[in-house]
Amino acid sequence: MKLERLISIIYKLLNHDVLSASMLADEFQVSQRTIYRDIDVICAAGIPVVSYQGMKGGYGIMDGYKMDKSLLGSYDVSTLITVLHSLSTIFEDERAQGTIDRLKTIESAQAYPSLAVNLDSNLTTPASLPLLRKAITQRNVIRFDYINAKNERSTRELEPLSLHYKYSNWYVYGHCHTRRDYREFRLTRMLDVCATDRLFQPHDEMQKTASPINAWSEQLEEVVIRVRPAALSDAMDQFHHADKQFQPDGSMTMRILVHRPLEARWLWSILLSFGSGAEVLKPTELRSILKEQLIESLKLYEEV
Repeated sequence: MKLERLISIIYKLLNHDVLSASMLADEFQVSQRTIYRDIDVICAAGIPVVSYQGMKGGYGIMDGYKMDKSLLGSYDVSTLITVLHSLSTIFEDERAQGTIDRLKTIESAQAYPSLAVNLDSNLTTPASLPLLRKAITQRNVIRFDYINAKNERSTRELEPLSLHYKYSNWYVYGHCHTRRDYREFRLTRMLDVCATDRLFQPHDEMQKTASPINAWSEQLEEVVIRVRPAALSDAMDQFHHADKQFQPDGSMTMRILVHRPLEARWLWSILLSFGSGAEVLKPTELRSILKEQLIESLKLYEEV
C-alpha cells in the first residue's frame, strides 16, 4: 500500500507545480508526518523534490526533471492518451495506464476532449484479445479450434506474432503448426482459445514473409451496388468508405473494393439484409450467388 501511495504521489507532483502536505495527506487519508516521510523516501530514490515556503508553499518536482512539453504538442499528447486509454481497456493492460499517467504530465488542460475512441464492445470485441496479446508478448504457443470460410472445423496450434484490426474485425497473425506456414485467423471464428506452456522463437524467414495486409490488398475486387432510397442510411452505415454517386431517381450507386467477394460470406449477409433495397450490378457471379442464397432461404419457408 505504501509503494502504491509513493508512486501516486510522484505522478501527482509531476502533474502539478506545487502540492501542499495537507492536500496530499487529505487525499491519501494519512497524517502530514507520513507525507513528510514519503517525500524523504522519494528524494532518496533520486527524484528531485523541491520544497516551497509560504502561504502557497508545498512540494514540487524540479522543472528540468519533467518531460519537456515542447517535445510533443498538446494535440499529439491528447490523441495518444485517447488511443492508449481505449487500448488499455480492451487489452486489460495496466502498463498502458502507466504510460497514460506519464503523458498527462505534459498534457495541456482542456475543458472538453476533442477526440474520443471506444474500441471496447461486448458484441464486437473478442474475449480472447487479452489472452492473445499476453501470448504474443511472452511467446507462448496457442491452441484453438477454428471454423474456416468453408465452415470446416479444425484444431490449430499457432505461434502468434501480431494482432491486426481491419475491416472492423480483429485478426491474429503467426506461424501455424498445422499448415507449417504463416497464416492469419479471424478472432470471431476461433473457439476454446488457450495458451500452452510451450515457448517459441520467431522464425528466420519471418522478415521475408509478405505482410498479410499487403496480401489482402492485392486480391481486392470492385463490387457495384445500386441502393434504393429506402435503404440509403443502412447502406451508408455498412459501406461508409464506398465511392458514392446519386442518381436522378434518388437511388445511389456504390462502388466498394472487397477481398475475394465471391467468397466473402460477410458481404453476402449484409447485401441480403437490405432485402429489395439494394441490387448488385457487378460482378455478375456475385448476383448468381445471392440468387442461390435467396432460393435456399425460401425453401425453409415453403410451408408458410
